[in-house]
Parts: sequence; C-alpha cells; structure tokens
Amino acid sequence: MKPLIALMLLAGAAIAHDISSQITWSREISRLAARHCVSCHRRGGSAFPLETFEQARSRAKDIATAVLERRMPPFGAVKGFGDLRDDRSLTQEQIEMVVLWVQGGAPQGDPALVPKTPPKIAAFAEPKTGAEWTGAELTADRTFVAIRPKTIGSDSVRIVAQRPDGTVEPLIWLYRYDPKFPRTYYFRKPLKLPAGTKIIASEPGATVALLEPAR
Repeated sequence: MKPLIALMLLAGAAIAHDISSQITWSREISRLAARHCVSCHRRGGSAFPLETFEQARSRAKDIATAVLERRMPPFGAVKGFGDLRDDRSLTQEQIEMVVLWVQGGAPQGDPALVPKTPPKIAAFAEPKTGAEWTGAELTADRTFVAIRPKTIGSDSVRIVAQRPDGTVEPLIWLYRYDPKFPRTYYFRKPLKLPAGTKIIASEPGATVALLEPAR
C-alpha cells in the first residue's frame, strides 16, 4: 500500500473512532431505548430487558446486528412506502448512531445525563373497524382505515392501489414480515378510493385485507 493511501485510511479510522466514542448510553442511546425498545424489552416484558446501561452493554453486539438487519424494533413495513402510523422503527440516522456507539466500545458516559423520568410512550389501541374487504377491484367508492396482511409468501411484497385514472397510491411494502406475529397497519388518515380502483400485489398470490371504519 502506498504511504499516502495508508495515511489517509488511518486518518479516516481515527475520525470514525472519535465520532463513535462521543456517543454514549447516558446521552443518546438510553433515550432511543426508552422510546423504541423498552415497551417490550423490560422486566416482565416480552423480551430481555434493556432498561439499564449494564443490560444494554452486555448485549451491545447483538443490538447492533439486530438494528442493522432492521429486525429490531420490529415493524415489518418499509418506512415511507404508504402513509402508516404507529411506526417505532429506527431511522437510518438512529441505526448509525447505535452502530457507532457499539463500535466505540459501548461507553456509558455521565450517568447524570440519563433522563430521570422515562419519556411517555403513547399506547396505540387498535380502533374498532367495520367490514374487511379482500377483493381485487373496488365495485363502489370505499374508505379504508387499515390494511392487514393475509397471505404473504415472499420476503418482500409491495401492495398498491391503482385508481381508474391510472394514478397509483402506495399502500404498504411488507419486508421481512413475520406472520407468527400478525398485526394490523393503520393509515395515518382514512384513505378514500373510487370505484374501479385495483389492489395490486407485487408477488402473485399475495393478499391483504383492507379494513373499513366502524359504523
């Protein structure tokens, strides 16, 4: 390796290490965990606890792997494809922050910076819905409030609504959706679609149900 190139690589590694060492549990990661993880990862919850620095540090490498693979926090839908609410998955910037923290040795930082009161996390109760529609084409104008996976045979399935005028409305992109943990995805706003709209899946045989508001 040429001396100049080697020097540049060493300088880049030093900068990356310097950035990662500035990210700490107390200042950044504890807040991410409180908002995105501890609803499940807590004492008495459905998964191992991540409420303290010691608990998180012991699993730091596993945490980095899970967030890089977008397995955690689980959502099962690609962010930005369709206007869905209740998404607690991490942004790309937040994923990079977690990985840099782990690469920097998972430092604790100043314990005094950990929030004294955990942030309140809104509880999303599923609203009551009316009829469940599973046809391929709308024969009448309809309004939908949610979408529910039914038959998903592929690792990646995109569902769109194609209106009669040719415009396309992205509904949901299911990615690594685990049918063992079924869920209903709610639109941020009720979705009105005219008669003649076709519901199209990117994979043959994939089906979803669209849920209408309760009457």
